Amino acid sequence: MQIPAIVGAGLIVIGAGFGIGKIGSSAMEGIARNPEAANKIQTAMLIAAALIEGIGFAALFAV
Repeated sequence: MQIPAIVGAGLIVIGAGFGIGKIGSSAMEGIARNPEAANKIQTAMLIAAALIEGIGFAALFAV
């Protein structure tokens, strides 16, 4: 693996981590504001996090 590929892989991991963290943070805030909608929020959060993680893995394999 060359240096530019390693930097690209690092940026992919950082971006995916930031995205999943932002989703989790927003979901916790939404649940705190509206506890009755916790199940719907949690389901949407898990689906979005799985999609971001999948795109991160696909991008890592493409590098």
